[in-house]
Amino acid sequence: MVSLNINEIFYSLQGEAREVGLPTVFIRLTGCPLRCTYCDTEYAFKGKNMLSIDEILAEVKQYNTRYVCVTGGEPLAQIDCHVLLDALIKDDYQVSLETSGSIDVGAVNPDVSVVMDIKTPSSDESKHNKYDNIAKLKAKDQLKFVIGSRADFNWSVDVLEKYPTDASVLFSPVFDALTPTQLAEWILDKQLNVRMQVQMHKLLWGDEPGR
Repeated sequence: MVSLNINEIFYSLQGEAREVGLPTVFIRLTGCPLRCTYCDTEYAFKGKNMLSIDEILAEVKQYNTRYVCVTGGEPLAQIDCHVLLDALIKDDYQVSLETSGSIDVGAVNPDVSVVMDIKTPSSDESKHNKYDNIAKLKAKDQLKFVIGSRADFNWSVDVLEKYPTDASVLFSPVFDALTPTQLAEWILDKQLNVRMQVQMHKLLWGDEPGR
């Protein structure tokens, strides 16, 4: 029987990306190979709470929504994450996967919307980016840059020029490091065709886990 190490399963509003504001069930997998400076889910790095696919699906079915977000940590660090994604799609959920750019996304179920967070220099983990992942993203997917400085912004612009994509592009400020207003002004000054986003859940609930 396939089991996954699950940090938490909770119901909330999607706080970012294309589905922002929609009631969503979040399945947070435990563990991550990266240690980003701005990480806000360090509590998910360790722990042991093994749940079978059937147990996970039973939790999800408690909530009246068709939106499910599989997140972490880094969910793809657990190889059986693919089994979970396939099961959710089979049950007719609209599924998004929040992942870094450090693990190959080529085997992800094509019906899943990949939200890939390419690591900017201020994360101290940009050396782990697999840039060939960008070419694997489709129009339904999303490429996210979490930006903490002007240097991060300029670097992100350069990446987009070098690796064009059909995916939606999201620019998000590091919470408490860069003001949304400043990032918005940089985007407009450069006339970038990207979507500016803020983490709505943090505006509503701060850093409270399970929100």
